[in-house]
Amino acid sequence: MSAVDLTLLGATGYTGGLTADYLAAHMPEGGRWAIAGRNRGRLDAVARRIESAGGVRPEIIEADTTDDASMAALAARTRVLVTTVGPYLKHGEGAVKAAAEAGIGYLDLTGEPQFADEMWLKYHDVAVVSGARLIHAAGFDSIPYDMGVLYTVDQLPSDVPITVNAYLRAGITPSGGTYHSAINQFASFRESGRVAQRRRAAEARPTDRKIRGTGKLGRAPHDSGWAVPLPTIDPQIVLRSARALETYGPEFTYGHFAHVRTTRMLAAGAVGVGVLGIGSQVPPLRKLLLKAIDVGDGPEIEKREKAWFKLDLLAEAGGQKLHTRVTGSDPGYGGTAKMLGEAALCLAHDDLPEVSGQTTTAVALGQKLIERLHPDAMRFETL
Repeated sequence: MSAVDLTLLGATGYTGGLTADYLAAHMPEGGRWAIAGRNRGRLDAVARRIESAGGVRPEIIEADTTDDASMAALAARTRVLVTTVGPYLKHGEGAVKAAAEAGIGYLDLTGEPQFADEMWLKYHDVAVVSGARLIHAAGFDSIPYDMGVLYTVDQLPSDVPITVNAYLRAGITPSGGTYHSAINQFASFRESGRVAQRRRAAEARPTDRKIRGTGKLGRAPHDSGWAVPLPTIDPQIVLRSARALETYGPEFTYGHFAHVRTTRMLAAGAVGVGVLGIGSQVPPLRKLLLKAIDVGDGPEIEKREKAWFKLDLLAEAGGQKLHTRVTGSDPGYGGTAKMLGEAALCLAHDDLPEVSGQTTTAVALGQKLIERLHPDAMRFETL
């Protein structure tokens, strides 16, 4: 049986279902795709729903992420494997391993730095040899920032030092999967640091260019309120893109911030993060926190329709200043389905750079993905 263009693992879940609907409505003429998972009955139900809505019906592939042979068989039947099955530290390795060994494209939605680092340590070299392209964080983590910085840098000279600071405001209700991933990241904070240190020791970095992250709490320079450093996976992704792309200049500095309008919001956010951080370290409290929201839950469509984000990027290069902006609606779910869906279609169908190993959206998909996303999934503007 010939390979399909792409396969979605996790279509019976919350975000996976939204992604399946998006792919079904946007498959190119003659395109073939599949959905995969353990439960044939639930997969058939998704396929029937898609077909009744007028979308391109997917093929069905039964696969179990805990069974290497099952995942290898799945990878052999597709050119691109997309997975929404998280938390990724718990459920994600099987898909990465299969894709790396099969030499195919891979995309996920992880916002878990430890997972990305562990997968680099285990499978980057395998993927370089096989030709696989392993792309993590292909949703709200971290496409708006990775693509936003690329869009900004492309308008600047590449022979001078470049500084970009990004300021995010958003209105969003987290899903159960996102909430569980956050709790698990807090709980594994120390181990995450150890894995990151192992990666830094093993990963080659440019010797003729300086790439660094920066940022401290202060007033927002472009608007009222505060700029709060965000220790998410996003700045790590942006800096990896900068190390790989010489267009980011001989010296590149990136700051990644939440834009908080009032001191009261700043204090409330600090308290909330503190509660989650402390509670996640104590097993009985962590168990209670995880029970608060089921991993498969997500916001109703009314809340998703009100969700939004705005990312302001302020850049300096050789005395030149530039202000760009990336905006979109429903960043967490409907928006993420568009981002992940277009990234998958881009990886499956577009003429792209020849890269392999663990990479980023900016490096592997670049301008082609910006063209796909603008303006329906998100809008890129130069102010």
